[in-house]
Amino acid sequence: MAESTIRILVAIKRVIDPYVAIRVKDDNSGIDDHNVKKTINPFCAIALEQAVQFKEQGIASEVVVVCIGDDSCNESLRTALALGADSAIHINTNQTESDDVTNITPLKIAMLLSVLTIQNKSDVVLMGKQSIDGDNNQTPQMLAGILDCPQATYASEINYDNPSILDELIVTREVDGGLETLAVKVPCVISCDLRLNTPRFASLPNIMKAKAKPLTSISLQEFIEKNSVQYPSLENLIKTTSQTILHYNAPKPRTAGVMVDNVDALIDKLSHEVKVI
Repeated sequence: MAESTIRILVAIKRVIDPYVAIRVKDDNSGIDDHNVKKTINPFCAIALEQAVQFKEQGIASEVVVVCIGDDSCNESLRTALALGADSAIHINTNQTESDDVTNITPLKIAMLLSVLTIQNKSDVVLMGKQSIDGDNNQTPQMLAGILDCPQATYASEINYDNPSILDELIVTREVDGGLETLAVKVPCVISCDLRLNTPRFASLPNIMKAKAKPLTSISLQEFIEKNSVQYPSLENLIKTTSQTILHYNAPKPRTAGVMVDNVDALIDKLSHEVKVI
């Protein structure tokens, strides 16, 4: 590829707001999200911001945002459109086995995204490095594997050498003990880390404009039926998930702190009571 602009697909996930206290159900079967505020996964918001910045710089010609989940995902997609995306795609999992977040495994998400990437002729897929609920950190890598294209994970900076021929992106990624800079050929998959940028807030005029932007919604079952002939791997999505979460446990409440008189008393407690040294 040697184009002057690129088409970007941004995958987002709707999660419980990170500033809301999480409650475990009484039977420990899951998280109680009834009447709990939800939002775009923070790392996904960073990926979206990067895509919008590329469009503002004239590097991207189109930004398409996709979300897989129940009806409530429409709210997050409208927010993404207000933040600068051009169009949105919603794969609706209502009334399917995959409506349960524990059944939407990273591999199933990657399979869906691979088809959407091909159908939209996307040159770059931007994603958060992980969601703050599942914390799997697997979907970007699996997607790159399915598409057989380059990947750059934990991106803290994304640049380009020649804006007139965007066949390569320069990605700085965070690794243990420092930074690593990669040159990845387009098409590629990039997962975004916390320090890549600071997401903007949607203005009221843009929120109003977002209502007129295209948002395509299709049920998961219908999506599989329409595309399974061309993409047989989609049939795997209706199979029973290969992983099961047995139970959830809330973290133990923190105990009150203890005041010590001197350093010797502190060392004694750490050594004999806490046993960390």
